[in-house]
Amino acid sequence: MSLTHAPAGAVRQGSLRELNLALVLGRIASADRPPSRADLATATGLTRATVSAVVEDLLAGRLVGESDPAPRSGAGRPARGLVLADQGPAGLGLEVNVDYLTVCVVDLAGQVRHRTVRRVDLRPVDPADALAQLVELAGAARDDAARHGLTLVGAALAVPGLVDDAGVVRLAPNLGWHDVPVPALLAEHPPLIEQVPGVPALVVDNEANLAALGELHSRPPGPSSFLHISGEVGIGAGIVLDGALFRGVRGWSGEIGHLPVHPEGRPCRCGGQGCLEQYAGQEAIVSAAGLARAELPADTATARLAELARAGDADALRALHDAGTALGVAVAGVVNLLDLDTVVLGGGYAALAPWLCPPVLAEISGRVLTAAWSPVTVRPSTLGAEAAAVGAAGSVVRRIVAQPAGWLARTG
Repeated sequence: MSLTHAPAGAVRQGSLRELNLALVLGRIASADRPPSRADLATATGLTRATVSAVVEDLLAGRLVGESDPAPRSGAGRPARGLVLADQGPAGLGLEVNVDYLTVCVVDLAGQVRHRTVRRVDLRPVDPADALAQLVELAGAARDDAARHGLTLVGAALAVPGLVDDAGVVRLAPNLGWHDVPVPALLAEHPPLIEQVPGVPALVVDNEANLAALGELHSRPPGPSSFLHISGEVGIGAGIVLDGALFRGVRGWSGEIGHLPVHPEGRPCRCGGQGCLEQYAGQEAIVSAAGLARAELPADTATARLAELARAGDADALRALHDAGTALGVAVAGVVNLLDLDTVVLGGGYAALAPWLCPPVLAEISGRVLTAAWSPVTVRPSTLGAEAAAVGAAGSVVRRIVAQPAGWLARTG
């Protein structure tokens, strides 16, 4: 067997080009305003000639575009700014949850270009059939993206459960999934992604983690440490510390919905008792408000609760207060443990935040040691109910920004 080595100089040159591409594109992506080539040279320390060459590659590869120059009063021609392209590579975000499927497409600039939500109770549905429905929606999203000049180069799937490193859903109790080999099941369908070096075709992750990442990278930038809570039928949390997602030793952190708030309380699908989601999950709130869950369409449950609360309905207000109190007990424990100063309410909780925040804050005030002199902020997610799918697609886009050479090699 013979091994062929590239000359050392060629390797260094190729690596340097890849680093420069990533450096310049990353600066464009993080800039508060469209930077000029001269701005990029100053910010990166590269020569103007190098920046110009890199920018030409990024323009040719449809990774960046030029914006109109800002008005200026001095002499000379104003420089054109550079922005992330709205055509070219894009990320596909997917979500399977208890009572809905979501598909979205996010372009390089972070804009949602396609979004579809199908409301369906997936608890009685076989995992393979649920994923087949998701593939159907994803195919329509790919076709719509192509009509807008976008190419899907990677996908991330959010699920409400524990996912191992191989993408196997070990346990999603509210879906009834156990050891579901998601990548293998999806591989049985025709591919929807155009593979690009450096970007995985599929990543499977917990929905609360992806929602937290979406919040972390949303604009305008927020805090670098926070707790993001996704409130659906189940309740999950994404923990962000110093700008990075905290996953735990096995990657299964954030199961706040199964923290006991009443140790001898109601039985939970997980096998425990008194878990938070039995008191503050969407179905628990709907039931406590006196609404018949079976007669209430899934897409209107949160909206109906908010409507009743705005109208002053006593049962709805009491249900939301009690849910917020239970949630606050759990959140206070996490804040005491991790010393966080921001709690973000996402998923179905985002629309209910006006009524959940006060009791959550009340529990934090009474239970967190530092609350008297170091207040905790509790607010709704900037991405709302679809943070997980948007965060999933955004995770793909960030890989392209971090490794643009793979896309440029594909496009030639």
